[in-house]
Amino acid sequence: MNGGAQRFPYSRRDPADLIQSPMPFLPLLLRGAAPLQIQALAPVDSGSTMNVMPHSLGLQLGFVWDAQPIVAALAGGLAAVETRAVGVEAVVGGFPPVRLAFGWAETDDPVLLLGQMNFFIEFDVCLFRSRQLFEVRPRA
Repeated sequence: MNGGAQRFPYSRRDPADLIQSPMPFLPLLLRGAAPLQIQALAPVDSGSTMNVMPHSLGLQLGFVWDAQPIVAALAGGLAAVETRAVGVEAVVGGFPPVRLAFGWAETDDPVLLLGQMNFFIEFDVCLFRSRQLFEVRPRA
C-alpha cells in the first residue's frame, strides 16, 4: 500500500496479558446518538462476515434494542444470539468519518470486531504479521 495508508502496530487487547498473541487491533472512535461517543479497540477480522457490537456498547451509544431491525444471526458458537442492525459514524485514524453497519448482539459474549460487512467494504487492509503491523486505507 502506498499514499493514503496509515500503519498500526499489532497489539494485545490487554497489554498486561503477555500470553495472548498480538493481533491487528484498530483504535477507533464510534459516534452514536449525539453527544454519545466511545473510543474503542476492535480486532480487524477478515474471517468475520459482519461487523459485530456487544450489547453493552450499543447501550452506551444510545441505541434502543426494540427499535432496531433484526438481522442475520451470528455464526459458530454465537449462532443462537439475536442480532439487531445499527449504524454508527466511525473515525479511524486521521481518515474522514465513515458510516459502519454493525450486528448489535443481544449479549456481551461477542467482542467488538470489524468484519467483511462493511469495514472491508469501506477500507482496504493489508496485514504484515511478520512485522506485527497492518495498514488501513479508505476505499478509492
